[in-house]
Amino acid sequence: MIPLDTPLRELREQCREAGAELRAHALAVDADPAGTAHLDLPILALVRSASTPKDFRTDSAVDDGGYSDSCLSRVVAGVELARGDAGVLCANTGPSLAGVAVDTLGSPEQRELFYETIADGRAWTFFGMTEPAHGSDATAMESRLDAAGDPADGYLLSGTKRYVGNASRGAIGVVFARTGRTPLSIRGALIRQPAPGFHGEPLDMIGLRGARICRLAMDEVPVPREMLLGAHLPASRRGLWGISRTFNAMRLQIAALALGTALGTRDYVVEQRPNWSGHEVMSARLDAATALLYESAAAVDLQPDAVRPPSTAKLHITDLAVRTSRWAARALGPGALLEHPLLEKWSRDVLAFEFMDGTSNIQRLHITHDLSSRKVRT
Repeated sequence: MIPLDTPLRELREQCREAGAELRAHALAVDADPAGTAHLDLPILALVRSASTPKDFRTDSAVDDGGYSDSCLSRVVAGVELARGDAGVLCANTGPSLAGVAVDTLGSPEQRELFYETIADGRAWTFFGMTEPAHGSDATAMESRLDAAGDPADGYLLSGTKRYVGNASRGAIGVVFARTGRTPLSIRGALIRQPAPGFHGEPLDMIGLRGARICRLAMDEVPVPREMLLGAHLPASRRGLWGISRTFNAMRLQIAALALGTALGTRDYVVEQRPNWSGHEVMSARLDAATALLYESAAAVDLQPDAVRPPSTAKLHITDLAVRTSRWAARALGPGALLEHPLLEKWSRDVLAFEFMDGTSNIQRLHITHDLSSRKVRT
């Protein structure tokens, strides 16, 4: 495992302690995903601030300890916070994935609008990419941005998205759609709610219920030209192509949530059976997965366009998280999921991570394509 310097070790310990505060609210958020009481937690306020660029933070006194400085620091913090409970983290307000898109593709004016909208800490955001017929294959996207007549009128957004967190209650977000048929025509649109023709409906989810994962229907939603992201960038850096490197960081964040949940599950089993040595093999696997995640994050910090490390980490760790939940149920014996509500909740939550930002099959395609392209170059 790559060694962590002193600031990262301190960040890890601080976030590990904070995870206990999140865990105390895990079952309440799962039972009432529409609730807002958890938003007052100091640790969630810190997470919101740390994930907001420093120029847009409302509390200048907040010190995030380097949480937002690198992919590795975000992964280290994400693992330990999710070790408390990933569901409460996903129920938080703040920039989330939409913020990554706006920071990458947005103009100064668009970024200011976005962060002003969520500055009060009570506004959720949403990020619409996945579609019902094509899953997370963005190249097969069917949602459209049609010209609204006069060029000055902008566009009309139509299509459907699925598995969009907080689409029913988000105040502002980013939706990707096509202005044409080529890959370069895939663009991100900044959408504020309420908007005519825009409708988000929560899905009946069994895991990560606090994220309020939704289906999204759009019927000629007006999109002014100034709300189309990337207009100030070269054509090759707009839309999907421009944001491709940010997907690498997103995959590692999802892997961090999965690994944190798996570590929390292992910890829970050890707490319940303190003198039992049957966790040693699973603990060794989790230690190896932690090393893989840290090394993948460090690789992305060095080479942001690297595809294989984050895809490999997400592919392996999301599968290991599911295996860990099943191991825990066996380790605690028959009826464990009935007797231990937290364990039952986590066994549902881990099933969601594979489907976030690309299923395992999509990750295998990314890895295979990267390996094949390297062989061609050599």
